Formats: sequence, C-alpha cells, structure tokens
Amino acid sequence: MARVVTRVTGSWQDVGRWMHPRRDLVHERVLDGSPVSGPPAAAGTTMVFEAVDGPFRSYRRTATCEPDVDGRPAVVSTTEFRLAVPYFGWLVALPTRHALRHLRDDDRQPWWAPPERLDVRAASVLGVLAAASMVAGYLGTLLTQTVTFAAEELGGGGSRAQSVVLAAVRLGVLLALALVAAADRFGRRPVLLVCATGGCLAAAAGAFAPTLAWLTASQLVARAFAAALAVLITIVAAEEMPRGARAYAVSVLGMAGGLGAGLCLQALPLADLDERGWRLVYLLALAGLPLVRSIARHLGESRRFAVAHATVAIAGHGRRLALLAASAFLLATFTAPASQLQNEFLRTERGFSASRIALFALFTNAPAAIGVVAGGRLADVRGRRIVGAVGLAGGVAATVAVYASSGWPQWMWSVAGAVVGGATLPALGVYGPELFPTSLRGRANGLVALLGVLGSVTGLLSAGQLSERLGGLGPALGLLALGPAVLVVLVVLAYPETAHRELEELNPEDLTLTQVATEPTPPPPPPPEPRLP
Repeated sequence: MARVVTRVTGSWQDVGRWMHPRRDLVHERVLDGSPVSGPPAAAGTTMVFEAVDGPFRSYRRTATCEPDVDGRPAVVSTTEFRLAVPYFGWLVALPTRHALRHLRDDDRQPWWAPPERLDVRAASVLGVLAAASMVAGYLGTLLTQTVTFAAEELGGGGSRAQSVVLAAVRLGVLLALALVAAADRFGRRPVLLVCATGGCLAAAAGAFAPTLAWLTASQLVARAFAAALAVLITIVAAEEMPRGARAYAVSVLGMAGGLGAGLCLQALPLADLDERGWRLVYLLALAGLPLVRSIARHLGESRRFAVAHATVAIAGHGRRLALLAASAFLLATFTAPASQLQNEFLRTERGFSASRIALFALFTNAPAAIGVVAGGRLADVRGRRIVGAVGLAGGVAATVAVYASSGWPQWMWSVAGAVVGGATLPALGVYGPELFPTSLRGRANGLVALLGVLGSVTGLLSAGQLSERLGGLGPALGLLALGPAVLVVLVVLAYPETAHRELEELNPEDLTLTQVATEPTPPPPPPPEPRLP
C-alpha cells in the first residue's frame, strides 16, 4: 500500500479545494465527514474520500484542515492507494505519486496518463496485455535480429538469401489467420494464451536447427503464433478501453512490444561469443512461459465478446476491409525490408559487429517511446488521421535517409525516424479493431494481417533483387518508399475519423443486441379483468 502526504498552506480557497472530491486522475466521493457544500472547511474539519472511478484497486484519502503555527489556513491530505496495474505498477507508481500531490485546476488527466480516466478493470487489462506484448515483441523480432548470424553458420549468407528466409516465414500468416478467426468463435482469452505458449515453444525449437530450412520452418510457426498474438492483444485492448483511451492503449502496448524486442537486442551480443552463439538467443524464448502462466491467472474474457453480439457476414464490410488491407500492403512493402534487413545492411555495408548493431538499435529506437506516447495521446485528443499522416510521411523519409548516410548522421536520422514514425503506431494501429463488429473483428484483422504479410514478402523479395541491381539497400528502399507515399494520400482522403466514438457507434450491428442484453426484461402485462355477465 503506497502512501502520499501533502501539506498545503495558503488562503481558505486554496485549502478548501483539498477538502472537496478530486476529478482528475481519480474520481472521489465523500466517505465520511461533513458535507462538502457550503463555506470553506473550518479548522479541525476532517474529510474522508474514496474512489468512485480510477486505476486503483484500493484508494482512501483523508484531508484534515488545521492551522499552521502562524495561524494561516492549512490542510494535510494523506492518500493511501494500491494501483490496479499488474506487472508495470512500479513503473507508473512515481508519476502517480506526483499527480496525487497536486490538484489540477482543469480536472484534466496528467500528460502521461490516458486522456480519458481508466477504471480498475481497464487498468488491470492494460497491464496484463502489456506483459503479453513483451512476449510478442521478443518472438516477432527474434529471427530478424539473428538471421544474419544463423545464415553465416548454416550456409546462407547474402541479402538475397536472407530475404527469401524472411519472406518464407511469413507464410505462417495462414496459420495466424486461422487462429484469430478462432478467437471470434471461442473467445479472445483461450486463443491468446495458446498463441503465447505455442510461440515460445516454437521459437525455442530454432536453437536446435541443423539447417537453414529447419530454422525457417520452426520460425514460420513461431511467427504465426506471434502475429496472431499481436492482433489479439490489440483487439482485446480496443474492446476493453474507454473511447477516449484506445489509441493511448495501443501506444502503451507498442512500447511494451518494443521492450520485448529490446530484450532480444540485449541478448544479441551472445552471437559474438561463438559461431553458434545465436542459438542461445532462441533458447531464451522459454523464459516467456512462466510469464504466460501468470498472464493466464490475471486475464479474463473480453467484456464485449462476453456480452451478446450480432453474428455478421464479412460481405457488408468490404469497403473498410479493402481500405485497411491495401494500407497494410502498401506500408509493409517498405517497413518489412527497412527493419528486417537492417542488421545485414549494418554488418555488410557499414561494417558493424553484433555488439555495435545492438547498440545502434537500442540507442536509436529507445527515443521512439516519445513519438509513440505523444502519438497515442494526440490521436485520442486531436484525431487519428492527421497524426497518422504526419508520422507516416516523416518516419519514412527519415528511414530512407538512414540507409543513404553513414557515420553520426545515420544515427541521428534513425532517432528522428523512430520518434516521428512512432506516432504512426497508435494512430493507424487502432483502426483495425475499431472498424469491424465484434463477431468479425478477428477474421477481418486476420485478413488485414494477411495482406500486410503479402506486402512484406513483396517488399523483402523486391529489396533483395533491387539491392543487387542498384548497388545497395539504400537506393532500393528509396524506390519502395512509393508505397507509403500512396498510403499518406489514402489516410488523408479516405480514412474515417474514429476518435471519441464508441465501438458500437462505429459498428451499429453490435449496438442493437448489446442494448437488448443489458435492458431489463419488461414486466408481464396484467391479466385481463374478468367480464361481468
């Protein structure tokens, strides 16, 4: 139980504010004490408050008005609380303490918090999903970070051969599509846990690969589980978060996924120990199994899946599906080779060692958290489209500059691309769950992911061939940047604005049955009066 004590002196107006319920990070109500209406609290008055709403599993604040030694009005506010954020409560404890020591005049949320207050359930679900995102982040980046070292031992060096490997594992999207479709039938929770467990086991199998083909096959399965896991995490977040915090939640999950990818990067220097050192990075995937077991104890079924919802066909949502699928394809043709072949580019064209590659990735990607957090908040407050378009255009331009430069400018361009491009993740990533009804959300997002994978394969194979013809990855990526340029136009002209709107408002199919399920059953009509003869 954390405890925050604040002593405030000043005018009766300043002191009186602390004797009233808060309406910022927490929504309070009076538990005990004198009424809050009327003149400012007099000396000796004690008010006790509890939380009506907020991200706290337990909360109690006691405010006592007592004059200081000079006789001036003063109040001592003592807050005892326990955050409802599993796994990452320690990370938000310090800013929460700071927020509880101060009262905001406008009753708005602190800058680091979601624009709309989270309740106990939403805060708990977000913490659990962030832990699952770490697992997905590690699994999703494992092959990307190690393929250049694995190919050197197993006999498959060169950008073109590695492009084929990275493209082949994406065939696992067919399995991922089946998994996310099953979540529409059996529920989000059981399928999510199967994906997390299966992904860890399949990834660890890569440590025993005798050939590059074996490694490709094992990671095809691992990538399928990881891709389905990432999609389901975003779906559950959209279904559980309030309407003013969905993009913020996606930004938090993106940072958690980046933390998982960062753990993989921190383990990458193991590849320098020996020619077979890269295998240790795969074995570390088994460390995710105890975390998955813990997640199973905390994670419940999505409340929107649990409530009655209409079963709809995909045919009536073709325009939205085509828009998001085309967007995923256009974006992946650039981002897949830009991220997947970066290590090979740094190792062969810039002469980086494994340790220097890890340092480059950690140093230049860590600031992406700034763009992700700012993008999530701005997307919830200002709207998705403008944030997504600006982040996309700036991030792609900076990434092209990374591959066209060397020395310290290359590091600076990478930082700029990570910060600006990071805003794209929450702004555009939230559209997939938002634009489809509950019974279709898994299948539709699986199909969008399928088109994204096809775009990845197209981009990887094109980058491998173009790099050999044009003399490097830099010119190849400059040409492939045409895909995201078209996407910027689509975002501005064709995307709907979904900020500040409930999922049921965006998908009226869910609204009807949800209302029917929650409305009380009307009483039976009174019996007819007997007729007199």
